[in-house]
Amino acid sequence: MGFRNFRVKVIFRVFLLCITIFTTMYTLLELEAIFAFFVLIGLLAIQLYELVYFLEMTNRKLTRFLESIKFSDFVSTFTSDSQLGNSFKGLNLAFNDVLDAFRVTRSEKEAHLHYLHTIVEHVNTGLLAFDEEGFVELLNATTKKLLGIVALRNIEELIEKNSRLYKAIFDLSPGKSTIYTNHRSEQLAIHATELILKGRKVKLLSIQNIQPELQKKELEAWQNLTRVLRHEIMNSITPIASLTTTMKTILEEDLIKKDDHYELESESAEDLNEGLATIENRSQGLIRFIDAYRDYTAIPLPKMKKIRLSDLFRRISTLLKSELSSGNISLESHILPEELEVFADPELIEQVLINLVKNAIEASNEGDTIYLSAALKNQKQVQIIVEDHGEGIIREALERIFIPFYTTKKTGSGIGLALSRQIMQLHNGTLTAESEPGDYTRFIMRF
Repeated sequence: MGFRNFRVKVIFRVFLLCITIFTTMYTLLELEAIFAFFVLIGLLAIQLYELVYFLEMTNRKLTRFLESIKFSDFVSTFTSDSQLGNSFKGLNLAFNDVLDAFRVTRSEKEAHLHYLHTIVEHVNTGLLAFDEEGFVELLNATTKKLLGIVALRNIEELIEKNSRLYKAIFDLSPGKSTIYTNHRSEQLAIHATELILKGRKVKLLSIQNIQPELQKKELEAWQNLTRVLRHEIMNSITPIASLTTTMKTILEEDLIKKDDHYELESESAEDLNEGLATIENRSQGLIRFIDAYRDYTAIPLPKMKKIRLSDLFRRISTLLKSELSSGNISLESHILPEELEVFADPELIEQVLINLVKNAIEASNEGDTIYLSAALKNQKQVQIIVEDHGEGIIREALERIFIPFYTTKKTGSGIGLALSRQIMQLHNGTLTAESEPGDYTRFIMRF
């Protein structure tokens, strides 16, 4: 039923075509009218063309529909052609519905892109993206402000405008970060990521002004340092001042002058001797504290080279063999894969591991086992873990153990962990701690 009108029109056209053919043959064979024959031949050609054109109407509509999609021309519409039947009417309506759906989708996509563009332009993080040929594909307002750039079409333009920035950007490998000082002497953290878009590599940089945060952390660090220094110095100076006053009183009251010499009772002499010994001990303690502070602030720059972790673990085990034996504590090492290596300063990393394993020994009980392990994570990050099963560290202390001179031990300078973390930072790595009191403590080094 749907093609009824269409079939009728096709049959009618074929019928006319047959009549024209019959008339043409009759004119040529019976009447021998040559002129009329050629006229009928022309009429026959016109009818054939019109029939083919009529039959290909659907193909033309389908071609126009596909071209509308290809060129995103969603304004076009298709007439209903109701005279051809319901089926063709439905086909045109279906075409129009699909184009309407594409039109709505494009409108939503454009609104979404506008929304994302607005966010990118107003976010406080600078964003810069460029392809392998250096053509800039994304440059938001924050980036322009932080880097002092008005416009940038190709990253190569920075060679003349700001060669230092160009070098910082191109030396930065994907997944790495660097610190850059801009034209206003602000510290910027630049992080690089690599994306694959339509088979093309695009380098995306995120840029953050960390100057306010650095200033805040610097102030907190100075406050913590001042608090620690005040505490340590007062702990030493207060008893020294008190003992000095007491000793002065003893000399004024108990010292007796006889002829050309002075005499002092044995009890007073013992008090003086004890006071001087205490002053000496506290003075030595203050000197040791100052030496520890000097060591913390004078770490040499790392001399990087490849280190085979199996060799490093073997040296640690040998160096601490006597301390492990005296506490009846065993040290187990695990490396996966066995040939795992890191690029680091062997002496500094060895110092970190010695400190961590010593801490684990002090925290362990007799007969315990300390686990020293290394593994490759995500095919690019080397992770070393020192784990013990001693008393553990409470959560409040866990957040402060890396503060210089803070310690939970009765003896110790409190700089070991702070020093270790600083060494890891010099290697662009991290040192973190996890602990469950009464169960385990883990120190994790990540390269």
